[in-house]
Amino acid sequence: MALTREHGVSDVEDVRKHTISILVDDETGVLARVAGLFSGRGYNIESLTVAQVDAKNKLSRITIVALGTPMVIEQIKAQANRLVPVHDVVDLTVDGPAVEREMALVKTVASGEKRVESLRIADIFRARAVDSSHNSFIFEITGSTDKIDSFIDLMRPLGLTEISRTGVVAMVRGTKPT
Repeated sequence: MALTREHGVSDVEDVRKHTISILVDDETGVLARVAGLFSGRGYNIESLTVAQVDAKNKLSRITIVALGTPMVIEQIKAQANRLVPVHDVVDLTVDGPAVEREMALVKTVASGEKRVESLRIADIFRARAVDSSHNSFIFEITGSTDKIDSFIDLMRPLGLTEISRTGVVAMVRGTKPT
């Protein structure tokens, strides 16, 4: 989605990717309410992951990657903090440094030299073949979004047929919990 003046964005404002970590109660409807804060403003979520992180206390972490200006991201964070099941909201892009990772499964169908080349590239990227047949490989790759994007771009001419991605997971570095 292109951000326009209608969204409160001028030509000089700093529109960039933000990774936001939200600790919430693990209950029905929380994800929809949090995601609604973005869609209600007309902003696209580029990546969204959610999983239980504390079974005893029934807590889940939602990690969202979205484009926005600092002002809009602050508004969304403030609104998220006011939702009843939300315990903490952290913009890892601003409050970092943070570690961000994503995992992808990438399927290639090829034979001959293209098959050999896909194995060579996988080795360079430290991707692991988790399935193999006479005509195909499924590679598992973990790393930054940029690393995974680069791997996918190199696999396209070698017979890439399918991709499945987890979305970004992230955590603040050091001793400070998020």
